[in-house]
Amino acid sequence: MLEREALLGRFAWVMAWVGLVAGQLHALARFSVPENAEDLDSALTAFWAEPAMDLFAPLLRWGDPDLVYVTYGKIWFPVFLAFTLFAFVVHRQRRPQGFERLAWWPALAGYVLGTASTFVDYWTQWTGEYNVLFDVGWLLTLPAFLLILFGSTLLGLTLLARGARPVLPFLLLALELPLAFLIVMITSMGSAALPVMFAFGLLGRRAAARDGQKLTAGGVSWPAGAS
Repeated sequence: MLEREALLGRFAWVMAWVGLVAGQLHALARFSVPENAEDLDSALTAFWAEPAMDLFAPLLRWGDPDLVYVTYGKIWFPVFLAFTLFAFVVHRQRRPQGFERLAWWPALAGYVLGTASTFVDYWTQWTGEYNVLFDVGWLLTLPAFLLILFGSTLLGLTLLARGARPVLPFLLLALELPLAFLIVMITSMGSAALPVMFAFGLLGRRAAARDGQKLTAGGVSWPAGAS
């Protein structure tokens, strides 16, 4: 069990960095689709995206823009799957009670729904011609986005109020709502989950460094089950 948790922790940590780096390549691919060119009207987005699109042109122009976009979009499913799985590990280890027990469920529901939406959005698309499942994916994306924003913020605030340690991961969760709006002003929607990715990625890295030692021990101290 502990070895599996360590493996999931490493997975969450690595995929947080994949989301940070490859997610921006997906954003550039999105901006390259003519219908999405208006995203570059934002000065913050254009400041980095326009020179990056020139620099990485070979990675963006190897096919039809829509095909490039859905191909790079496939990175989001394993990224979301990684932090979702480790979120359930943290939830199980904390054995939450009282209000914390309620605070976990909107966040977990958002993570699961977000994972499902990234799969339906991109792993069902293999050409530049979108099939009907792309629209189904969007119907999942909107509620997932809202649940991740508000659920993560509520969960982070709750865990901080209950003295959860280390502080940084839970602070990232608490700041998910304001950070997401700032991130979306600069890049694409997928990256709005970066604070959540790194929150569970940091916890996963700590668990992996202890070779699967329980998250409630060895410096990752939180009052499990406190009311």
